[in-house]
Amino acid sequence: MSHLHRVYASTNVEETKSLYDSWAASYDSEMAKEDQEYVGPALAAAHVLKHLGTKSINPSTEILDAGCGTGLAGIALAQLGGKKIDGVDLSPGMLDIARKAGVYRNLDTADLSTRLAYDDNAYDVVCCVGTLTQGHVGPVAIDEFVRIVKPGGLVVATVLGYIYESGGYEAKIESLAKEGRVKLISADMEDYRRGAGVQARMVVIRVMS
Repeated sequence: MSHLHRVYASTNVEETKSLYDSWAASYDSEMAKEDQEYVGPALAAAHVLKHLGTKSINPSTEILDAGCGTGLAGIALAQLGGKKIDGVDLSPGMLDIARKAGVYRNLDTADLSTRLAYDDNAYDVVCCVGTLTQGHVGPVAIDEFVRIVKPGGLVVATVLGYIYESGGYEAKIESLAKEGRVKLISADMEDYRRGAGVQARMVVIRVMS
């Protein structure tokens, strides 16, 4: 069984953490292979820039890369102008790789299914790629993302297409929208692991309050 299939089959946080720790050293090379072509991080970063409405990401924009892994999304955000990028991930092994990228201001270990150690309204953007999915983090994390993003800010997240509805992510966003806390800008299906023919919902949320 591949690393990818093992993490999707994970049944608890400690197992997921251990699996990613053991995968960290080869993660980037495996996900870059032709049979994967993991484009999700670059596409998510492009959506951040698009919905910020600027030619490049303002260097003062405060960004949290939630579930940052080895830093693929952080690198993509930095290439588009991001300077104040923090990362958080469950796996210390993945964070060791991300640290070498040199694009993060701070890197922290945390379980995204719990309350995060960040103040309310701390960030302009939360970008979350590859984490809201089977065997990983459920829709409860969206509440935390909304809490730590400033009003008017963005949450940009991928959710694997087959689990967007059944996993409760769509219902969570609809509930937050009904409460007036967010506005769903888009949730279109886009390439995610292009080489494997896998698509994900690219969820873009504007935080209202």
